[in-house]
Amino acid sequence: MKILLIEDDREAAKYLLKGLREQNYVVDHCAGGKDGLFMAASGKYDAMIIDRMLPEVDGITIIQTLRASGNETPAIILTALDKVEERVKGLKSGADDYLAKPYSFTELLARIEAITRRKSAEKAVTKLTCGDLEMDLLTRTVRRGGKPIDLQAREFALLEYLMRNAGTVITRTMLLEHVWDYNFDPQTNVIDVHISRLRHKIDKGFDKSLIQTLRGAGYKLVA
Repeated sequence: MKILLIEDDREAAKYLLKGLREQNYVVDHCAGGKDGLFMAASGKYDAMIIDRMLPEVDGITIIQTLRASGNETPAIILTALDKVEERVKGLKSGADDYLAKPYSFTELLARIEAITRRKSAEKAVTKLTCGDLEMDLLTRTVRRGGKPIDLQAREFALLEYLMRNAGTVITRTMLLEHVWDYNFDPQTNVIDVHISRLRHKIDKGFDKSLIQTLRGAGYKLVA
């Protein structure tokens, strides 16, 4: 899952980035409201965490602008302004949730899960399939030909992205952006290592390989 964090407080941002990445979220961060609005408008995020008070463009204006343009990415507002009228203003702006500072990190995680779960429920996608490969997003289980396959968290995220884009060529850059942190060196072999491990688990013992490597282009999952 990819999250956009718009927070101008350096220490607060550092704390959140560390915690979210430890939970295997891919997180982009920017400190200014103007840049944050530009990044958010790309529509490539699963959720946004936005500070209320930001330089250039405040958090509420960011959300109002996004909603007016049809961008429905789930958003949580973080703020020190915890009066009822401020919360109401934040929610009416189009925010999905509102969390006052100081807050519990575990509560923030729960709220991220809640708003993204609601969004996923709207899409009504709980299972992904590619040939005889099946992924259940609710139970986080994977089977091929009825045989259960045990995956680590990063392997699951990698396979999920491939399955959501089955039949499409996925470049290394796309994988780095959506499954890993964008700060990774594009020349790193982390993708090759994980693809190799995933291919071993998914394809070994079956007549047909689902994961294809396209030299110089990337990877593709085919039924």
